[in-house]
Amino acid sequence: MRKQVLAPVLCLSLLMVGCSQNKVSPKEYSGFLRNYDQLSEHKTASGESVLRWLSPKLRMERYSQVYIAPSRFYPQPKPSTRIPEPTLKAVTTYYDAALKRELGKVLTLVEQPGPNTLIIRPAITSVDAHTQSLHFYEYLPVTLVVAGVSSAVGIRDLDSVIATEAAFLDGGSRAVVAEVVRKGTGLPLENDDQVMSAENLKMVLDGWAQDWRNAAVALRQQNAAALTGQKSTVP
Repeated sequence: MRKQVLAPVLCLSLLMVGCSQNKVSPKEYSGFLRNYDQLSEHKTASGESVLRWLSPKLRMERYSQVYIAPSRFYPQPKPSTRIPEPTLKAVTTYYDAALKRELGKVLTLVEQPGPNTLIIRPAITSVDAHTQSLHFYEYLPVTLVVAGVSSAVGIRDLDSVIATEAAFLDGGSRAVVAEVVRKGTGLPLENDDQVMSAENLKMVLDGWAQDWRNAAVALRQQNAAALTGQKSTVP
């Protein structure tokens, strides 16, 4: 009877681990942002979990331009055999390009911040590879033993994981108007010997940039709706 109860409980625990993989815990905060206490969890337009704070004074309709500061690692990571220096450089380069590509669709990109400009300061706070969570077909008690052995001998795939923190500032006053913390899982590595490349993470970086573009549009709509007394939501 005890084994019959244990199996469902274990399966539920594994499911919870998989679902929480892209949620950022307080112990993962890097110190890049000024205040983490004001963050709260939200769902983006793509359905991903994100920690976010928006200033009550934020009015997106004030901004016709956007200045995107070059992304950087915070803290600066040490290159490794699995994640070498060329990969780190390629990740920041692609992150910058993705943000400019998406936000440039709704705001004019500028080289210097000024009035009517939204400043974005993005940081990559971690890049790593973790052993994948078990898949649903591995939750059965019989296959749990096999999955455990596979993980122990290092033949399970590794998830490529990346996290970001970003501050959004008013270009005129330099006041912080929003802060965001989030994490994502990219294409897996097949084993401990595979070197991570920017290709493993591009889908995550593209998704972040698209979500920020959608949020900018939604905030404009929300502010406009507030002026007319209508209801609107922000992803």
